[in-house]
Amino acid sequence: MVDKPTIAISHLGCEKNRIDTEHMLGLLVEAGYGVDTNEELADYVIVNTCSFIQAAREESVRTLVELADAGKKIVIAGCMAQHFQQELMEELPEAVAVVGTGDYHKIVNVIHRVEEGERVQEVTAEPTYIADETTPRYRTTTEGVAYLRVAEGCDYRCAFCIIPHLRGNQRSRSIESIVAEAEQLAAQGVQEIILISQITTNYGVDLYGEPRLAELLQALGKVDIPWIRMHYAYPTGLTPKVIEAIQATPNVLPYLDLPLQHSHPEILRAMNRPWQGRVNDGIIERIKQAIPQAVLRTTFIVGFPGETEEHFEHLQQFVQRHEFDHVGVFTFSPEEGTPAYSLPNQLPQEVMEARRDAVMEIQQPISWRKNQQEVGKVIDVLIEQENPETGDLVGRSTRFSPEVDGLVYVQGAARLGSLVPVKITDADIYDLYGQIAINN
Repeated sequence: MVDKPTIAISHLGCEKNRIDTEHMLGLLVEAGYGVDTNEELADYVIVNTCSFIQAAREESVRTLVELADAGKKIVIAGCMAQHFQQELMEELPEAVAVVGTGDYHKIVNVIHRVEEGERVQEVTAEPTYIADETTPRYRTTTEGVAYLRVAEGCDYRCAFCIIPHLRGNQRSRSIESIVAEAEQLAAQGVQEIILISQITTNYGVDLYGEPRLAELLQALGKVDIPWIRMHYAYPTGLTPKVIEAIQATPNVLPYLDLPLQHSHPEILRAMNRPWQGRVNDGIIERIKQAIPQAVLRTTFIVGFPGETEEHFEHLQQFVQRHEFDHVGVFTFSPEEGTPAYSLPNQLPQEVMEARRDAVMEIQQPISWRKNQQEVGKVIDVLIEQENPETGDLVGRSTRFSPEVDGLVYVQGAARLGSLVPVKITDADIYDLYGQIAINN
């Protein structure tokens, strides 16, 4: 019997990509392939690429070129494979296969065909696939946390965004399927589930004819997982029914990730998000009144074509007024194939970068004040890392989502993947510091 080749996966991009990576790993392991984290030892390297913006594509290309220079046989998967399959096959002779965003579940068959000598292009033009709880999965996150995809694709057509072209239209999983996977994750000892999709507040529209996020949260409330966190909650989808479900479901964290992108109605209209400009202020005030302890994170794009000083001033005042807990700011990236690519009045990169820095400067003292309010409290912290030299622990509180928010640095002893009470003794702009609280 011929030994099966060893395969490594290089993961780039967002947490949706991460889930695709985890399913490919699970399928390969189930099929008996050796999976190695060391790319040098692997016969094949699968690169799960990102193609969302120019910077992400550049990182993907750098990774591919480095592997090609090292003489590796490369399988290119993910958004860049979906976006540029032909060009990649032509430019990179080391690429033995390209696999689209709707085809990652075929990875075992792709490797088999490559082993037979075929150069494989497995890219469905309009992705329709979404994995469910029956698809093998090998998690790559720390043991206490897992991402759970509730839907894939997007029906919105924001002027700057290429995601619908790369991932297809929205397709939701059933509530029963999502709960079944949450139960599996709970059985593995997961303490925190993060619900993701392109627009989580639109969950279920395609399947049930109406949004069913409130019902999904209530169903997940019965699963034995201490923390359930939501990402990508569009403000217009935070209806009184959804807010009520957050309030009434103890393990659903009052943490709302609102991808607002801008505050000025004219820019939002140009972004093809006209509905949002009418509700931004109102919905944020409503959330704060209904859930006073809500932690609000948001992201903005500065430098969208036509953004004037007046528009930018409006955004700065908006950030100052609402005092978000966490803010991410991106400079506009013109993506070929999107309406915004050919809009007039594109701004110079240095203007965009100056505006990004200005917003972050406004946000920093706000973040510092919010973190200072935690000093003296005893809060639950999910322990995720240990510094082997100092023994100090690193984790997150309910206020912090992985990789995008701050960390809690903890002194004391605790098991990785456990939730422990921590007395916060200090704080800076981004992080908290404390020690394990010992019960008397």
